[in-house]
Amino acid sequence: MNLLKQEAEHGALDVPHLSKYILNMMTLLCAPVRDEAVQKLENITAPVRLLRGIFQVLGLMKMDMVNYTIQSLQPQLQEHSIQYERAKFQELLNKQPSLLDHTTKWLTRAAADLSTPPPSCPDTPDSSSVVCPSPSEAANSPEPLSPKMVLSQGFLNLLLWDPEDEEFPETLLMDRAQLQELEAQLHQLTILASVLLVASSFSGSVLFGSPQFVDKLKRITKALMEEFKSRPEEEAVLTVSEQVSQEIHRSLENMGLAALSSDNTASLIGELQNITRKENCVHSVIVSIPPHRSADPLVPQMLFGSWCAAVSARPPWRPYPH
Repeated sequence: MNLLKQEAEHGALDVPHLSKYILNMMTLLCAPVRDEAVQKLENITAPVRLLRGIFQVLGLMKMDMVNYTIQSLQPQLQEHSIQYERAKFQELLNKQPSLLDHTTKWLTRAAADLSTPPPSCPDTPDSSSVVCPSPSEAANSPEPLSPKMVLSQGFLNLLLWDPEDEEFPETLLMDRAQLQELEAQLHQLTILASVLLVASSFSGSVLFGSPQFVDKLKRITKALMEEFKSRPEEEAVLTVSEQVSQEIHRSLENMGLAALSSDNTASLIGELQNITRKENCVHSVIVSIPPHRSADPLVPQMLFGSWCAAVSARPPWRPYPH
């Protein structure tokens, strides 16, 4: 280095020869993926550009060496990483005992949700055909809670998390943005299910039994829900209600069925406009079904039974052929 420094100070440094030597060494030491970059440097004659390019490629080679070292040490790192992380985490927890208070509340709430007894059988005319557990059986044979069940329920609760609730689990703060995105997707899915549920009660079994009609209704609703990101929700829901109403009218006419009356049309649009409100009966019925009991045979009866009770004040209507 001293010799090179003296040659540079006296203007005797042979830059092309030195650059060629450096490039040859880089060719021997670099990873195969850097061969093309080194070859491009050999065509550069301007000293400043050449040195700048050499330092850029050397930086990439340094990163390649770091990655290779980490990859070669990966088995050893994996073997001791869990113990190391646990030790550091416990050390931090000992210094700040209240560090995971929100996480503890979150898991406690999930366990409480799982421990809540299932609702009793609905009083429906055909309830005799449904096999319901007796109160003694439900009390004597509770399903034991496992950590996996509690954690799964906790994550499901995060999908319905109140944005104004600041007690978000500390261990998931880094994932909050992704969870909020999933929450938005769940909100859209809830709206879609609510639209289909309302539409089914107005269109009747003949029209709603057509897979083509249901698929088209889903496509229309999903396309219109994209406007929720750029428009106020009330305006977007109004557009959805109008388009769904028009599609039901059009499909009834194409199938030769009786059209909706003006009262039913107004009722349909009114109910569709209210589906995004939390106090809306359809929205609350869909959201309130416990996720961990989604396989329960009573869920369909709970869903449609509650919906029928909510719309029982409306006169029954079914389309019929002309």
